[in-house]
Amino acid sequence: MKKFFLFFFIIFFLSISNKAFPNTDDKAKVISYLNSLQYFSASFIQNDGDGLSEGKVYIGKKRVRAEYYTPTKILIVLDKDRGMYYNYELEEDEFFNPKNTNAWFFYDIFRNPDFFESSKIHIKDNELILEKSGLSDKEKEFMIRVYFEKNPLVLRGVEVVINNDVLKLSIFNHNYNEDFDEDLFKLISPVFFN
Repeated sequence: MKKFFLFFFIIFFLSISNKAFPNTDDKAKVISYLNSLQYFSASFIQNDGDGLSEGKVYIGKKRVRAEYYTPTKILIVLDKDRGMYYNYELEEDEFFNPKNTNAWFFYDIFRNPDFFESSKIHIKDNELILEKSGLSDKEKEFMIRVYFEKNPLVLRGVEVVINNDVLKLSIFNHNYNEDFDEDLFKLISPVFFN
């Protein structure tokens, strides 16, 4: 009987410890996967609590580009400390520092290899969830969760909470090793290319 309880305790402890002390190898794989996303694109659906938007994200070697198709056609190109916003309908552009807006997370998730070093990872069935919280450069509380299918490892979603504003992205139609035009990531208004 003691052997049975000891065996049960060991199995129970192993199952809890796997969830309480997540595998650091999984975290390293996920961070490596995010850092390897160069010349990558995917479609997304964004839910900000007020409505849905659809678009496509492009990850270059140093920059991130997001194109929104609906409900409004918008272009955003981000680099570490520079960004460009262009509204096609209004033919308006604006240049900004991403750290001064809520757009900073887009760059940090995909192009800042150190961003997730102090993050936690949660394992749930065939899902890995990378989670990071803290204060932004503008002293705003944030929490970011990045969702992955575990096997095979595939990016599936991003959830961002900044001062109670919630943004969720569902990511699909992954394209790896794309051949991008050299102008795709330029921080120049698209009217100069047409």
